[in-house]
Amino acid sequence: MKTKKYPLTRRDFIKVSAATTAAVSAMSLGGCNVEKVPAPMKRPFGKLGFNVTTLGLGGQASIQWTPDDVDPVPIILKAFELGVNYFDTSNLYAKSQLHYHSAFEKLNLIPGKENYNKELRESIWLTSKTAMRWGKPGWPERENVNNRSNGENVKCAVDDVKRSLTQIFGDGEGDYPEGAYLDMVLCHTLNHPDEVDVLYEGLETPLDPEGNFGALVALRDLRDGTNLTGMNPKNEKLIKHIGFSGHAHPPAMMDMIQRDEYGILDGMLVAINANDKTKMNMQHNVIPIAEAKGMGVIGMKVFADAAMYHKAATWSQTPADVYRKVGSPELPSKTLIEYTLTTPGVHTLIIGIGQIDDDPMKCQLVQNFYAAQIAPDGMNAKERKRIEDQAKLLKPESNYFQVVDKTGLSGPRDIKLEENKLTWQSALADDEAIEHYEIILDGSLAGTVLHKPQLYKSKPFEFQMKGSENEIIIAAVDKGGNRAEIRLG
Repeated sequence: MKTKKYPLTRRDFIKVSAATTAAVSAMSLGGCNVEKVPAPMKRPFGKLGFNVTTLGLGGQASIQWTPDDVDPVPIILKAFELGVNYFDTSNLYAKSQLHYHSAFEKLNLIPGKENYNKELRESIWLTSKTAMRWGKPGWPERENVNNRSNGENVKCAVDDVKRSLTQIFGDGEGDYPEGAYLDMVLCHTLNHPDEVDVLYEGLETPLDPEGNFGALVALRDLRDGTNLTGMNPKNEKLIKHIGFSGHAHPPAMMDMIQRDEYGILDGMLVAINANDKTKMNMQHNVIPIAEAKGMGVIGMKVFADAAMYHKAATWSQTPADVYRKVGSPELPSKTLIEYTLTTPGVHTLIIGIGQIDDDPMKCQLVQNFYAAQIAPDGMNAKERKRIEDQAKLLKPESNYFQVVDKTGLSGPRDIKLEENKLTWQSALADDEAIEHYEIILDGSLAGTVLHKPQLYKSKPFEFQMKGSENEIIIAAVDKGGNRAEIRLG
């Protein structure tokens, strides 16, 4: 079948969704009757020992910016009934965590309550987030370091974790029941390299409980039940995994992963959609490193926070920004979801839901659920390129959150020559993945080094020299044959 060069019509879209219509035709979606919906597709969540559904429920859209005529709790309940097992929220998402509390009460997911369903709780993955960079309160801000929360009494990342637990499982006033935990806490929306420096204080530097330290070492205490920082005096185990999220800055995100020599980071939430390559992209720079390290990789901003559809290229601020339709004829949500889920290294994606509907063709959650039933290799390179071209043509400015513009393929970074050993840090890829590095000595090719995801900054690429060379050039070469050379000396 030929691939169409033009936007899908509404009739084409309905044909594409025929399987969805057939499967849900007997459903009464307002009551969440999902008896005929097949079991959701799952993928291994990195090396974390959990099989995650390819669709996760995002904690924004109507769960955060709730329109007057929408009740967010049924959205969460419907996701459970569909079999979704990844759930996302944040301390920065207004009443999102409180809406989860209301849903969890109905689902018997509050520890200590009568009929607490421990088995159901252990079958899902619940992630919240903190944008607090410090592990201890009372330290002044640094330039380029974002440190924020919605909580009036939140002074550090530990406070944010406890705020999540009290809002989701407790009384919302500070208390949470014994046995309450989060599967993962993300250091949220990493925007700048300086933030990475703060987060790693107390790990890369001596840990002084009387001084300042970053969020990672404090979160590790809450994960391990230790009190090395003095911030966990009860030796509580409140979280199971630690990760981070990023929309904006691939080099900073690469740095965040490559500096982790302490077994801290297990997950990454990353902005990845069909317009990824309109800026310095995530799919050839950040995601391969996270995947190679065994991290669970969650995609987000599949629709660019609705900027692919009805709103300006800017962050949502009000209920009016919530999109409440299923895609558009020009950019069907199905193809955008499939693009993200066939990006190598992505295990699941989160999508915020504007509304659910009795009509399966109008129900965002049901349509997204079916679109997410795709294997990692379920879309070929030609179709991915077609979707990229379509998204760029129709919404070229949608990825406003990616702040690093296209710079082309870079040369190898931080080149050093010590005792006849040449070392360098990974180059930065452009539209094609990097394939190898060439070492040219005195005008002749002396050797090549295959590119692979660089897991640690302390373990750079290397090449052994003879020691008599006058001119040294190292070139990064990508799979499209593009080159970027750096001359040493």
